[in-house]
This record gives sequence, C-alpha cells and structure tokens, in this order.
Amino acid sequence: MAVTAPAIAVAVDGGVATLTLARPDTGNAIDPVLARELREAVEGLAARDDVRAVLLRAEGKLFCVGGDVGFFAGAPDRHAALHALAGDLHDGLRALLALDVPVVAAVQGAAAGAGMSLACAADVVIAGPSASFTVAYSAVGLSPDGGQSWTLPRLVGARRAADMMLRNTRVQADEALRIGLVTEVVGAEELDDRAAAVARGLAAAPTGALAATRRLLRDSAASTLDEQLDAERESIATRGGTAEAGEGIAAFLERRPADFAGTTDTA
Repeated sequence: MAVTAPAIAVAVDGGVATLTLARPDTGNAIDPVLARELREAVEGLAARDDVRAVLLRAEGKLFCVGGDVGFFAGAPDRHAALHALAGDLHDGLRALLALDVPVVAAVQGAAAGAGMSLACAADVVIAGPSASFTVAYSAVGLSPDGGQSWTLPRLVGARRAADMMLRNTRVQADEALRIGLVTEVVGAEELDDRAAAVARGLAAAPTGALAATRRLLRDSAASTLDEQLDAERESIATRGGTAEAGEGIAAFLERRPADFAGTTDTA
C-alpha cells in the first residue's frame, strides 16, 4: 500500500520548530489535507515546552500559490468545501497567531492568496529575490480568507491594501520590503540559512518577554491608548519578577551576555 507523504513536515531542533509546506509539485497549494495538517501541527507546537521559535518555510520554487483551485473545481458542493477548508486554515492561523513564541517565514517565489495570508501571519518575513505577493482571490471570483483583510491593512496601510486586494497588484520582493510587507530581502542562496539564523536568534532570546511583547502587539489593535498603557504597566511589572528579568538585569550590570536558555517563564 502506498504511503502518502505529509503535506506539512515538522522538525524541532535547538528550540526552533520548522514547519515546511511539502507539496512542491502543486506550488504548495492548500487543499483540505494541508490545511488540516497545518492546524494539527501548530496546535501540537502550542502544547510543547521545548519550542522557542517557529520557522515557516516551503519546499520547491514557490512558497505557496494559495488554495488548490483544482480541488475547488472538483468539489461537488463548493460552498461546503470552501467553508470546511477555510475553517481548518483559520483554526491553524489562530493557533499560529496565539503562540507564545515568535514566527519567522522564509518566502521564495509566489506567495499568493492564502499563501500570502500565511506570510502575513509571521512576525518576521525573510524574502528571496524571487518572492512576490499577490492577493489573487478575485481573479477566480473569490474573496480573501486567512485573515488577510485584517492583517494586510495593518502591515501596509488601508490604501495600499485596497489596491492589492481590488486590483490584484503583484508586489515584488524589493517593493514588499519598501512598504513593510517583508522584513528583509536576501540572495536566493542565503534565504534558508538567513531565516534559520533569525529563528535561532529568537529562540535564544527571553521567550517570556517575547511572548508578552507579542500579546501587547496583538491586543493593541483593539485597545485605546489608555488601555494599552495600563496593559504595558501590568506586563512590565509582572515581567520584573521573572527569572528572565533577573538574568537579563544581572547580565547587563555584570557586562556579560545574558543566557536565557535555562529560563522558561512565560508570565
């Protein structure tokens, strides 16, 4: 009996969990299997205490072309199929955004549709020179999913997001860097190594402090300034009593590099 290869490959090493989209023959198109495996993989990482950073990458020349249009075409009930597919994808993205650890994405080639949504959900995006970003949904008569109508305006502004969504404007790597869609652009041969190095650097950082920072950033979208100031006050005070803060402050005063590897508090 043939064994089906996983659509998402998961590996954990040195505190970095690498999630690899593994359907290169389809441009890593998102079908029900990939969406379900992504959700299961991220939910599994959330339950582990040895993961301090996540690296999202893809096999092949393309990061992710978005939804599997062939699957859409063959679905006997397209409404039900899209509803179920988006459900798994969205649960996976919710779990990714809710992680207490930072997420790095390495993007080469096309990041289109929901593939672009995956990139938008990362904290740090390292792009190769071939990377391009296209909303793409309206080209096949669909509207965005994957949280893109929420994340994209917050990354590039409402006006640019509307242009990208309504006109399917393709944004190349250098332009994506200029408008804040990606963090860094590197040579094609450097992409994997650079993204892995960034993930390792984040894994060596104070995980609890980064988790608190991610929560503040995430919650700021729905907070007033007064609410955010109060949240920051409580957060920094709580952090002050942690082992991470103890190590960081001691290292600063002793003029030595801090060692956060043994600290796991997430307050």
